[in-house]
Amino acid sequence: MSSGCAVPASDGVHLKRETEKLLLKMAFIKEESEDLKIEETFRVKHEDAEQLTDLLPWKEEIPELNDVKEEKDLDEEGHLISGVKTSENSAQQTGPVSCFTCKECGKSLTTKRTLNDHMRIHTGEKPCQCKQCGNRYIDKSTLRRHMITHTGERPFTCQQCGKGFTRKSNLEVHTRIHTGQKAFTCQQCGHGFTRKSNLEVHTRIHTGEKPFICPQCGNCFSRKMLLEVHMRIHTGKKPYACQHCGNSFTRKQSLDVHMRTHNEERPHICQECGVSFIYKNSLEEHMRNHTGEKPFTCQHCGNGFTRKRNLEDHMRIHNEERPHICQECGVSFIYKNSLTEHMTTHTGEKPFTCQQCGNGFTRKRNLKDHMITHTGEKPFTCEQCGKGFTKKSNLKVHMRVHTEERPYTCEQCGKSFTLKDNLESHRRIHMAGKSHTAYTSII
Repeated sequence: MSSGCAVPASDGVHLKRETEKLLLKMAFIKEESEDLKIEETFRVKHEDAEQLTDLLPWKEEIPELNDVKEEKDLDEEGHLISGVKTSENSAQQTGPVSCFTCKECGKSLTTKRTLNDHMRIHTGEKPCQCKQCGNRYIDKSTLRRHMITHTGERPFTCQQCGKGFTRKSNLEVHTRIHTGQKAFTCQQCGHGFTRKSNLEVHTRIHTGEKPFICPQCGNCFSRKMLLEVHMRIHTGKKPYACQHCGNSFTRKQSLDVHMRTHNEERPHICQECGVSFIYKNSLEEHMRNHTGEKPFTCQHCGNGFTRKRNLEDHMRIHNEERPHICQECGVSFIYKNSLTEHMTTHTGEKPFTCQQCGNGFTRKRNLKDHMITHTGEKPFTCEQCGKGFTKKSNLKVHMRVHTEERPYTCEQCGKSFTLKDNLESHRRIHMAGKSHTAYTSII
């Protein structure tokens, strides 16, 4: 036996057994940690690595340790994944270790189970199904978050306004409304956002990027959600059904709009026109339409309004504020409902359907105008000659016959017209004259 640090045979056998136990434990710690938090998994691995390090001084005396090589493992689909290094490299690591690497995108995961869950992003597999609505998800944690939508539970409450949220992260984003914080700013136009994801989507307006393509018709979209809504046009899927009448809709917003037709009891009735309201103050506001009272006045232009919120919306015109931006094309709107209507131009959805002929419309007022073609009603009557019209705008144009108003004037000859279309037709005469003059001068 050589001098120095020779190891007794019994001690060497003991160390070998202990080392093998630790190596085996570290090799399979990924399986044991399925029920542990990630932080706990890191701690266990780190402690085992320290124990193994304590044994390394005896490594030269135990030849089997020199033969330990990097373990390899295969995932469920046979892809090669990086295992835990059980040689001295493992012992030298002092911090959290990412042991399993996805061969598709290079992302590192801490356990084999989390890697398997991650691989479903690439394979599209969604094994966890909601028993209530049939929606499928890639893992149990996502399914658990989804289940809150059925239970209605909102455990995270805003201390300022009392609004509840299903996730803490959503509450944190919501509080920025009260603080005014917009941490993410577009470098191109300076527009601020409360979420990084909203900024990323917004930048596609500037880049023109529309990565989500409809496989059926080739339409492109900047957001996955818009493509999913659009696909329902092809599939006919309408997942949002009205519990009152059975009408179905492709979007929840459309169902929300429709539900207003089934509103609860409306005890407050206008004696002038018969319109009913749920709340008394809504009737009081409505009565101003009949009395002409407009108590809220704009200090900039003098326009009056029956409601304070209408004045607040109007002030955005002077402030050039258009807070509601279409993430698909960049068009901005003063009113949120204007953006909601505009979005149907991208999705192709027509939530307002004529019960008589089945024609669909993007706006409720367009449906109302259309219904007159079935009823033959002409509610707008000229007080001078008694002629009836289906639209108020048509009556307004007709009144110019009596007032002789001609608001559209040709800049070249000064001739005026009652209709804009007539002015545009007239301009072609001047354009044709210029073309003829240019032609004769060339000759």
